[in-house]
Amino acid sequence: MMKGFVILIGAALITAFTINHFSPVGIALIGDWNTRDGVISARSKLNVVVHSREISLAQARALYGQKGVLFVDARPAEMYMAGHIKGAVSLPVGELDRLIEAFARAHDPDTHIVTYCSGRQCQDSHMLADRLSDYGFSHVKVFADGFPAWKAEGYPVE
Repeated sequence: MMKGFVILIGAALITAFTINHFSPVGIALIGDWNTRDGVISARSKLNVVVHSREISLAQARALYGQKGVLFVDARPAEMYMAGHIKGAVSLPVGELDRLIEAFARAHDPDTHIVTYCSGRQCQDSHMLADRLSDYGFSHVKVFADGFPAWKAEGYPVE
């Protein structure tokens, strides 16, 4: 009984991995996931997420501290409290529905916003940017390398 079960599971796994390998929309299990080309996600190995609103570390640093530019941390509140870009406000994408009204009252729709999260493996900053744009904020950029890159450069953190 157990031997048959193990054989059945083994055959199912081999079949699944074989189909995934040859499928053009399969999930990349191994290989060079080059984050320079976009955000890593569980999408197809041929479907790298690239957003035109992304800015580099150098661009984020150039915007930092400019009048009318607001850095917004998309990570959960606990992560924000553990460390964030100095002066950034917390707006966790998971709590956006609850917090968006107060955020919109506090900030003009023409405010230049830079969203960030935990780096290229994190899509929260992209999701937050999309939602803020949908809500009427017209100048939203995404700092895709996020807090880890900012902190690694020794830029101001709290």
